[in-house]
Amino acid sequence: MAEIMVDFTAIFFIGLALVILGFAISIFAILMMVLRGLYTRSGGGIRGGGLIMIGPIPILFGTDRKTVKTLIILSIVLIIVVMTFTLLLASLPPIR
Repeated sequence: MAEIMVDFTAIFFIGLALVILGFAISIFAILMMVLRGLYTRSGGGIRGGGLIMIGPIPILFGTDRKTVKTLIILSIVLIIVVMTFTLLLASLPPIR
């Protein structure tokens, strides 16, 4: 039986890099929204929404139907990704 060697430091740093990337993307998105609001003086309404995942349960809110539909699709994709990773990790042999 072949043993699988897992480098936990690599997994840790990959996870840390993904968290930092998530924060960087969030900060970039906030800056883009602020700059767009400063330079755009149109009379159009503001659209927005949010998705909070508590385990497999999504909580959605939005200002219009298009935003909510986009968030529904995003929540389905996130649930599929989490379930896929969970099943993949469950199929690995236990680490000794």
